[in-house]
Amino acid sequence: MRQVIERHRLQSERIDGLEGAPSVELQLESATHSVLSKEIAEKTQELRQLRGEDLHGLNLDQLKQLEKLVQGGLSQITETKGAELKEENLILKQQVENLPLVVKGQPSEPFPHLHKSGDPPPPPQGYNTSDISLTLGLPFPS
Repeated sequence: MRQVIERHRLQSERIDGLEGAPSVELQLESATHSVLSKEIAEKTQELRQLRGEDLHGLNLDQLKQLEKLVQGGLSQITETKGAELKEENLILKQQVENLPLVVKGQPSEPFPHLHKSGDPPPPPQGYNTSDISLTLGLPFPS
């Protein structure tokens, strides 16, 4: 599609540069220009049909051909995605296998500094908690 557009653009530039050219060359360029314009229109229509935007002019055979093209594209996408997922799964399995095992004497929890939700955390070292008080649920004195 891009090649067709590029050829169309180049032909248009040539026609613009040939204003003083003989009539035969101009006619040839004009014919080429019209052929390329028609080709662009056909390719644009084909692209719109592939996108599902303009299907009203298609007959049954053309619709079946379009369906085969779409199914082929979907199967290719499925294969590619499946291969990517298999590769990612392999990488993740290797990462899991490479994780260090828990050695005797090491804490079984990955983050020993974190506490379970029911246990209050101990105060930091050197922190005096004797003068802190907090009462919850009481209304604010007015």
